[in-house]
Amino acid sequence: MKHRGRHRRRRRGAALRAVLTGTALALTAAATLISTSQAKVAEDPGALTPLTSPADTGRLRLQEHRVPERSLNRLARAMGRPVGVDAVLRGADHRLREAGDCSADDRASLPVAPAAARAYCWDPADTGGDWRPAAVTTSGEADDDGARGAHRVILAGWTHSTTAGRPGERGLARVAFVDADDPARLAYRWALLVVPVDDGRDYRGLASGISGLVWHEDKLLVTTSSGGADALYVYDLDRIQRTTVDAPAIGRVPGGWSAGGYGYVLPAVASYRFTAGPCSASGPPCPGALALDRGRSPGSLVAAEWTAPGADRRARLWRYAFSADPARRGLLAADSAGRVDAVEAYGTRAAGIRGVLSYRKAGADRPSWYVGRLPDTQDGHGGLWRQDTGRTRTARCGADASDRCWARDAGSLSYWSGTGEVWSLSDRMLFALPLADLDRSLD
Repeated sequence: MKHRGRHRRRRRGAALRAVLTGTALALTAAATLISTSQAKVAEDPGALTPLTSPADTGRLRLQEHRVPERSLNRLARAMGRPVGVDAVLRGADHRLREAGDCSADDRASLPVAPAAARAYCWDPADTGGDWRPAAVTTSGEADDDGARGAHRVILAGWTHSTTAGRPGERGLARVAFVDADDPARLAYRWALLVVPVDDGRDYRGLASGISGLVWHEDKLLVTTSSGGADALYVYDLDRIQRTTVDAPAIGRVPGGWSAGGYGYVLPAVASYRFTAGPCSASGPPCPGALALDRGRSPGSLVAAEWTAPGADRRARLWRYAFSADPARRGLLAADSAGRVDAVEAYGTRAAGIRGVLSYRKAGADRPSWYVGRLPDTQDGHGGLWRQDTGRTRTARCGADASDRCWARDAGSLSYWSGTGEVWSLSDRMLFALPLADLDRSLD
């Protein structure tokens, strides 16, 4: 039954991609070509420069901090038995609309070249406020068969403004759990990211922007905000907790547990902190994007440094290996003292990086790094570059061959190896396109 269902989903997905490619998205690409007056051809960021000196690699070292098992168990006893992803999806109460049913402004946020093969806009109630989508990952990263339990799933991380909106929500992070079984009917439900406190007797909201999100095994890894020593938080997707009280507060309240109106929370189970201190230009990098590279078992976590668009200094790209120890599923490879070292690092002149992928084609002698970045003006469409240690390539569009062809205010990149698709999101839409199309536009 599972295999027949998977084949049906693939046929539905292929049919939908054909329709979108031939109609709505083709019109979107034509309508959103950047005019000569708006476009600016950015400077080529050049080839990647390997970083091998101890001074460079030492700044990338992490220290693992696990939330004590007793704290997680205490929280679970108080809140009730944890649930998994399937339970959240059964209550999906929001719908994603297909591109043809989205507004012109929504569609104008999509990539110009290459065009998305399929795309969806969020429930208008979720995009009209102070929350912003920033990161995406899928069950295609987490498992070889692309499914989590009975479902194919997309997770999208959103961040709330730190200066606007209800004070209790400012700076918080939430995740949309998207049921992607039927490409024509994507539905989702929200869960709030939280951190256990007081030895598991309570929790607080994760006060951190999400710019990177990776699903590996049963763990979800997210970036933390710039300016601190923390680099990553880790969540266990088998430890999702239901809330019991619908109240504005977050944490333990009279009569039970609340999360500002959300029905589910994910309590953090671990974090990683730079041993060299807070991120800075001269110290550890501020992580801006994450992705999973499944090219070698057990896979690796790739990251890109956040630097402001137009910044003169080099940004750093690097990777950590995941642990092969079954007792450490989904965690990074650490030594006996919990230290994690980067296994590869590069410098790039690209700035304003919001998305990163590392992928080695069959027969290639080195991986390619795909880097999505914001324009220097931080307004309008960004660019997407493919770099390695030998050269760099980008898509061009418009009469003046601008490199501003990628999505508007684009977020992270996620490769679904089973379908060959790259998923990403703009400030208004969730979209996917074949990696082969992306490569053709970059050749």
